[in-house]
Amino acid sequence: MSDGRNEPKIVRNDLPDEALLVDFLNTIDVEEGSDLLRTEAGLQEWAAGHGLAPGERTEAVKVRDALRSLVAGGRPDLPSVSLRPSCDGGGVSLRSDTAAEAALAAALTLSIQGRIPRVKLCQSETCQFAYFDQSRNGSRAWCSMEVCGNRAKARTFRARRA
Repeated sequence: MSDGRNEPKIVRNDLPDEALLVDFLNTIDVEEGSDLLRTEAGLQEWAAGHGLAPGERTEAVKVRDALRSLVAGGRPDLPSVSLRPSCDGGGVSLRSDTAAEAALAAALTLSIQGRIPRVKLCQSETCQFAYFDQSRNGSRAWCSMEVCGNRAKARTFRARRA
């Protein structure tokens, strides 16, 4: 158990790193076919809601797509963004101003903490919603047992009975 003194922090908003990263990954909704980062206005709305500057839309899309690939088990080339270390009296922080920088800083922090494997995409091909797996053994496979998990188990059951 950590006392928090040696863990990197991100200077941005009040969201925990995992929540910010999951929110950023979910700017695309596979099931609905929507993408908040498709337009500048969508990026501005998301960034403003998280206390961040929007930054460049194309950079945000590249970072989001690379991070989604990463949490899906890929080895993407991450775009280069500016993260600046700073000291705030409580330790070393990563300074991130834009949406893409903050998401990448959150992913880096979670990687350092060994918690990035708990950021997952729903295994349902029609969903692929990002979530943070808080199960004891880290084996959760669906964003929601009530929806995606139930559908998958019902399909398996019907296939066995057929």
